Amino acid sequence: MNLRVPDLDLARTFFVSFGLALVLVPVCRFAALRFKYTAEPSADRWHSRPTALLGGVAIAITVLALYVVTEGIGTAPVLMLGVALTFALGLADDLVSLKPYVKLAVEIAIASLFVFFGFRLGWVESLTVDTLLTMVWIVGVTNAFNLLDNMDGLCAGIGLIVGGTLLASAVSAGAIGPETTYLALLLGATAGFLVYNFHPASIFMGDSGSLFIGVSLAVLTLGGPSTAYGPPSVLSVIVGPMLILLVPILDTTLVTVMRVLAGRSAAHGGRDHSSHRLVAIGLSERGAVAVLWSLAGLSGLLALLLQRFENDWPSIGAAVFLLAMMIFAVHLAHVRVYEQSDPSLRQRKGVTPFVVNVLYKRRIAEVGLDVCFVAIAYYTAWRLRFEGADFGFYFPRFLESLPLVVGIQAVVLVMMGAYRGVWRYFSLMDAVTFTKAVGYGTLANVATIAYLYRFQNYSRGVFVIYGALLVLLLIGARASFRLIGEFVYRSRSGGQRLVIYGAGAGGSVAIRELLSGQGEVYKMVGLIDDNPDMAKTKILGYPVVGDYDALEPLIINGGVDIVVLSTRLIEGERLNRLKALCSQHQVSLARLHFELDHLVAVS
Repeated sequence: MNLRVPDLDLARTFFVSFGLALVLVPVCRFAALRFKYTAEPSADRWHSRPTALLGGVAIAITVLALYVVTEGIGTAPVLMLGVALTFALGLADDLVSLKPYVKLAVEIAIASLFVFFGFRLGWVESLTVDTLLTMVWIVGVTNAFNLLDNMDGLCAGIGLIVGGTLLASAVSAGAIGPETTYLALLLGATAGFLVYNFHPASIFMGDSGSLFIGVSLAVLTLGGPSTAYGPPSVLSVIVGPMLILLVPILDTTLVTVMRVLAGRSAAHGGRDHSSHRLVAIGLSERGAVAVLWSLAGLSGLLALLLQRFENDWPSIGAAVFLLAMMIFAVHLAHVRVYEQSDPSLRQRKGVTPFVVNVLYKRRIAEVGLDVCFVAIAYYTAWRLRFEGADFGFYFPRFLESLPLVVGIQAVVLVMMGAYRGVWRYFSLMDAVTFTKAVGYGTLANVATIAYLYRFQNYSRGVFVIYGALLVLLLIGARASFRLIGEFVYRSRSGGQRLVIYGAGAGGSVAIRELLSGQGEVYKMVGLIDDNPDMAKTKILGYPVVGDYDALEPLIINGGVDIVVLSTRLIEGERLNRLKALCSQHQVSLARLHFELDHLVAVS
C-alpha cells in the first residue's frame, strides 16, 4: 500500500510530536515533584500515593509550539486561541483549585468564542437553537474528558482513539489542512504522555491536560470556517460525532444522573465513574481501562463505516451498538458504589421518591427498548430479503406496515407476560416466553396484513427473518445481564475460596445463592460429589472436581477457605471426619439448606 505525501507528512508530524512529548513529560514531572504540585490520595480519588501533576503542560506545550513552527498561528487563529485559553484555565485549576462555577463560566465564554467565529454543529436549521446546542456540546465534551481522567491511562487512551478516528475520517474525506496537522500533533503528544501514564502512572495530566484534549476534540468535530469531514447528512452530522465521542458522553451522563439520584453534588468527585464500576464488579484496573478503550474503538470504527459506506448496514450496526451501550450503562448503574455511611452522601428532599418512581417505572424503559428492537429487526429483515433496487420498490410496503408490526408486537409481548421477569434472573423459561410472544406476534402481524392488504407485495420470508432476529435481540439483551454477572463472578480475584459439597439440585441452588453478588464475596473453586456419574461435569459452568477423596487434599494443601454442604446425604462418620479435618486446617464448614418453616400449620 503506497502512502500519499499528505499521509507521510502527518505521520512525520505525529512522531516529531511524540518524541518531544517523551522528553517534556519527565521534565514536567520533575518540576511538579520539586514544587509540590501533586495529586494527593483522598477518599474520592482512585490513586493511593502522591502523584505528580502537570502532564498536561507537556501535552499543550508540545502541540502549541510545534503547530506554530509548522503551520503558523495565522492558519487557525481561533482554534489556537480557544485551546490556549482552555489550557490556561486548566493549569490555573491545577495550581490554585478554582471553584466549579468559575471554571464553568470561563468554559462558556470560550465556547461562545468558537461559535462567534463560525464553529457550529449544524444539527438543526434554527441558528438560535444550533448556537445553544454548539455551546452545550463544546462545554459538555470538554468536561466529559475532564471527568474521564479518573484512572491511569483512561483519558489519554480515549483521547488517542477519538482523535485517531477524527484524523482517519478527515484523511479518507480528503480534508487535509491545518486541523489535520493539529490532530496529528495532539495524537503524538498524547501518546508520548501515555507512555508515563500507564498503570501505575508516574504522572497525571491534570485539568490542564484533560480540558485541553477535551476542547480540542470537541471543536474538531464541528463544522467550522475551514473544516470539512465529508458530505453533510443526518448520519455524518449528528450520529457520527455522537459515536466518536460516545464513551466520554456515556460516562458523563451516567455519573451525573446517578449522583443526582443519590443526592450527591454532580460537581463533587467520587469513585463512581464507569471505570470504577467495572473495577467494582471484578475487573482489574487495567482490565476496566481496556474495556472502555475497546468500546471507544468499536464506536469510532462504526462512525468511520457510516461515513465510508452509503448503504444502511452500518446504520443498523450503529443502532444496535447504541442500544447495547444503553444496556451496558444500565448494568453499570446497578453496581453499588455509594455507601450509606458515606458522609458525602446527602439525601435531598424529593430525591428518594423520585428514585422509587424511576425504579417502579423501569418497565416503561423496557417497552421502549423493545420497540426499538422490533423496528430494527423488521427493517433488517426487509434489507436481507430485498437488496438494491428491489428494496426501493418494496420500501413503501415496509413503511406502511411498520406501525402495525410495532403496535401488535408490543401488545402481544405484554399479553404474554414478557415484562414480569427480572433481567438479572433471566432463565430458560423466560426465553421460552419471549420466543412464544414473538411467534404469536409474528402470526398476528401476518394475519393483519393479509386482511388489510391481501399480502400483496409482501414476503413471508421477511416475517420469518424478522421473528428470528427479534428473538435474538430480545433474549440477547436480557441474557446479557446474566452473562455479565457470570463473567464477573468468574473473574473475581478476591474473596474466600469456596467448594460446594453436593452437585445436584442443591448445588445449583447454592451456587446461585452464594455467588449472587450480594453479601460476602466468594471465589468458586468447584463442586464435590460422590456420584461417579457427576465426575468431570459442570454445574452452571463450574466444574465438579471429584468426590470426597478429592476434597481432602484441597483442605490439607490450603486450596480452599470454606466448604459448604448443599446435601443431606453426608452424615454420620464422614461428616464427623470432615468437621475434624476442617477444624484442624482452619477451614470453615457450613451447611446451606432450604426447608419450609410453617408459620401456620394446617392439619
